[in-house]
Amino acid sequence: MKLPLALCLFAAAAGIRGRAETNEKPPYPASSVIEDIVFDWSTHRRAAQGSDNWQLTWADDDHLYGAWGDGGGFGGTNNDGRARVGYARIEGDWDNYRGYNVWGGMNAEHPATHNGKSWGTICVEGVLYSWVVPDEPDPTGELSDGFRDHYRYIELCRSTNHGATWTKASWRWWREDDVIIPTFLVYGRDNAGARDDYVYSYFIRPRDVNVTQSTFKLAVHQPGALFLARVRKTQIFDGRDAYEWFAGLTVDGRQSWGPLAGKKPVFEDPNGTGWCVSVSYNPGLGRYLLATEHGVTEASHIGIFDAPQPWGPWSTVKYWTAENPFGKSRPSGAVEWRENIFFVSFVLKWLSADGQNFTLSFTGAGRGKDNDSFNTVRGEFVLRAQGKPGR
Repeated sequence: MKLPLALCLFAAAAGIRGRAETNEKPPYPASSVIEDIVFDWSTHRRAAQGSDNWQLTWADDDHLYGAWGDGGGFGGTNNDGRARVGYARIEGDWDNYRGYNVWGGMNAEHPATHNGKSWGTICVEGVLYSWVVPDEPDPTGELSDGFRDHYRYIELCRSTNHGATWTKASWRWWREDDVIIPTFLVYGRDNAGARDDYVYSYFIRPRDVNVTQSTFKLAVHQPGALFLARVRKTQIFDGRDAYEWFAGLTVDGRQSWGPLAGKKPVFEDPNGTGWCVSVSYNPGLGRYLLATEHGVTEASHIGIFDAPQPWGPWSTVKYWTAENPFGKSRPSGAVEWRENIFFVSFVLKWLSADGQNFTLSFTGAGRGKDNDSFNTVRGEFVLRAQGKPGR
């Protein structure tokens, strides 16, 4: 039976799970460096049940820090210790780590003092910075429909004491700037290995500048595109005018940077980009790795891409689809599982020196169960015979 057109449009706008209305072909050619990704699912570990998100940064004190959402963090549940947003510290190696709730959550070292959500935290010279989007109606009342709206604006928070307290910057980016839900490009320990004195952030282009979470939900934005901004590491907190935006390449191949109004996408996928993204640098391989959803959200349709520079050119490492979703090859019955992954990221502290062996963290939309948690799995990049490119 065919659905009425209005109902079909509503289903698409609401982000209803199911087969994407795309052919799910990768947007870029296959990587010339990485031939495949192989996971060792016997290493799959799950913690912080009920708490999702978990993009991590490797700090100067050799620990990992990152935000979770809607749960009690380590030692909590979906209800016990529940915080709308919290920050955790993770100590140890990939096979023996322990998590601690620094700010918010069950038995937290420090209480949470604001709400929001975050998919981007970085440590630079011992200071943590975190992009935060709202998880409540716009308190200014501007263009608010009374519902929480991750898309309304973007704030930057800073912590000079490894997450114990956070201070918000006085400025914002707004949905009308054609940008939503950013993440940082993360390098090694305390941002070691950064290509220059800039800190880079990727911003998702929304479906349109009027999109709200109540009408569009947290769905894949099509056609998908990401913008790239940079700021000197000494000016991260200074304000909007300190940031410059990638505006394309010149005729001789040099990158061009300018004001927000002149920004150009650095990544595009006709099948869409998710409402969250992760980007990291793998020094052993000399490649930047970008991960995001496509097609439909909360269905394990994840793409991983690599490039020699933060702005590309991109190629496809892996493109999981409806026929072959992320995690399909894992042993059945090991843990409770559903095809609901929406976010993955590489944990740089747990990367081998040659860049081939890694730990991937991932999270899903299990509503307090299964992949709505902090998950890690060990993996390996299978390299092509022609070897590794230089940086």
